[in-house]
Amino acid sequence: MNPFNLTGRTALVTGAARGLGRAFATALAGAGADLVLVDLPDADGLAQTAAEVAELGRTARVYGQDLARTEELHALADRIRAEAGPLHILVNNAGTAALERFNEITPASWQRVMRVNLDAVFFLTQRVAEHMVADGVAGRIVNITSKNALVAEAGLAHYNASKAAVDLLTQSLAVELAPHGITVNSLAPGMVATPIDGEFPFDREAFEAAYRARIPLGRYAEPQECTGALLLLASDAGSYLTGSRIVVDGGVLADQMPRTRFMPPYRTTLPHH
Repeated sequence: MNPFNLTGRTALVTGAARGLGRAFATALAGAGADLVLVDLPDADGLAQTAAEVAELGRTARVYGQDLARTEELHALADRIRAEAGPLHILVNNAGTAALERFNEITPASWQRVMRVNLDAVFFLTQRVAEHMVADGVAGRIVNITSKNALVAEAGLAHYNASKAAVDLLTQSLAVELAPHGITVNSLAPGMVATPIDGEFPFDREAFEAAYRARIPLGRYAEPQECTGALLLLASDAGSYLTGSRIVVDGGVLADQMPRTRFMPPYRTTLPHH
């Protein structure tokens, strides 16, 4: 038996229109799951994600929802349960960020980041988990955080705080849902080659070149390189993992100081073959 096989299960992925959300959705479909795709009502790419899921032979239901409207999320979860049947997997992937110095962050900007990155994760999970319990489903909940949950980055105080909060929320929910056989884990990507909206008040090309030099593997991740960790957490292969975090960052957090670029080139101690 293949412990990664998700045939017969239904997975909900938020922020599914592009980037990591699309990669997660298609990976779950490739493992056999049917999909529920959630993103903003006007999100470009949601139909394309659904089409890619269909090409893999799985069904895809599409729901437009602004997750910042947290008062609507219980009703959304109820509607999805009524139309798609029991949910087995929830991937809280949707997120937002704004590049602002700490003294430029307004209450509105702070609240927007927190509502999408933290509040929506809690209130959607709250209702979906209740349905899982009622349906007797040993569900899998995966919260997509960031390496910024573990180490800060300038200009992202609200984003950093939101992701760190989701990390501890993950552990809290893992403890409460464990008696029901539901696991809750987080997946923390590093820099991923995905579309990024917004203006950058600096030389973005120079910044990205410097960042790549800071990554031990020397490059940004492709979205598909984060899907293996997701499939572990979403499947029977990860059935004893709960309250845990998997970091997929190319080694950034393992490297206190990027010293290797200043060291002599590597030379093998083995004889030449």
